Amino acid sequence: MSLSFGRDLLAIPGPSVIPDRVLAAMHRASPDIYKGEMLGLTDRILDDLKWLAGTNGNAAIYIANGHGTWEASLANLFVPGDRVLVLNTGSFANGWAAMARAVGIDCTILDFGQHASFDMAAVRAALIADDRHRYRAILCVQTDTAASVRNAIAPLRAVLDQTGHPALLAVDCIASLGCDRFDMDALGVDVMVAACQKGLMTPPGMGFVFWNDKAQAHSESHARPSAYWNWTPRIRGELYWHKFDGTPPTHLLFALAEALTMIRAEGRDQLFARHALLARAIWAAVEAWGQGGPMHCSIADPAIRSHSVTTLLMPGQDAAAMRRWAEEKAGLTLGIGLGFDHRADLMNGNSAFRIGHMGHVNPPMLLGALATIDAAMKALGIPHGRGALDAASSVIAQA
Repeated sequence: MSLSFGRDLLAIPGPSVIPDRVLAAMHRASPDIYKGEMLGLTDRILDDLKWLAGTNGNAAIYIANGHGTWEASLANLFVPGDRVLVLNTGSFANGWAAMARAVGIDCTILDFGQHASFDMAAVRAALIADDRHRYRAILCVQTDTAASVRNAIAPLRAVLDQTGHPALLAVDCIASLGCDRFDMDALGVDVMVAACQKGLMTPPGMGFVFWNDKAQAHSESHARPSAYWNWTPRIRGELYWHKFDGTPPTHLLFALAEALTMIRAEGRDQLFARHALLARAIWAAVEAWGQGGPMHCSIADPAIRSHSVTTLLMPGQDAAAMRRWAEEKAGLTLGIGLGFDHRADLMNGNSAFRIGHMGHVNPPMLLGALATIDAAMKALGIPHGRGALDAASSVIAQA
């Protein structure tokens, strides 16, 4: 018997839950795109995005998903034959590298696996070995959505400075912007990419690139981007349409403006604290489940776990069946496992799943998701420890 006759809950790591206020903001007639409110609205969105990213630098909006922002950054920074150093901690930096290789960029990949962050000694060694400074940039991800690792960015800036290497530092914050603290200027990041459908609580379709004056100077002297990807007209163009190289995504902009209004009202510190506390509640539940079964966080060290997505492993158990039960019987959609399909110990990936806890999430939603997972394991006879909900609610009680 299905019990899914209330409001379903999407707990995948993007697209995230869209607030009713954001949906309502989109329900209106199309505006004039040559004059009126769109001009000021877009400027306010860009200001709010830079505030959230912690930068006084440049920002551009692309009608694209996160992969589009990867290509936008590559097009504005590199030409075929350039070399970059890619730091992979899961799956998504590899995706950025694959896109770079497709346009003729030479990528050296340091892969740190699915369960760890950067090995700074290895990064330092790679930069020192590059004594001719052929690496134009380091590409990395703050939160890898597949592994759910949260990489510290400050040590990368430190090792670049200590070795005197001139490479740009480019960071993917697609899964972390608005969830994990990120202060672009303070961290010394030169380029950052993000998207609207995760922590920013907006339907997919817009990506963002942020860059500083160092990256702008590099671009102007080195790269030859196409008319569409070129970020310079988007910040210097005289006409409104130059910001988008054509028609703006009007209704997505209405939605994003409302989402950013909600984020502004909550405040950055409260926003990051809420995500951190809700993440700890999930981890507490997982620890309790793991006392009597195989479930555990893919990232063992809490200090490097994401505050927006948690990847869970339960070797020998069918997480895919558990996800189906949760969705069909109770209306809870959980994320599939990514990057584990080569692991026999994880049933070729079927023993992995993810909980997305980014953006528009509160304790009733989170505790409801955890209770549903608990019920699914009971229904399917998956071994697990007791007391998970008590452990999670005890963390939330600390708020």
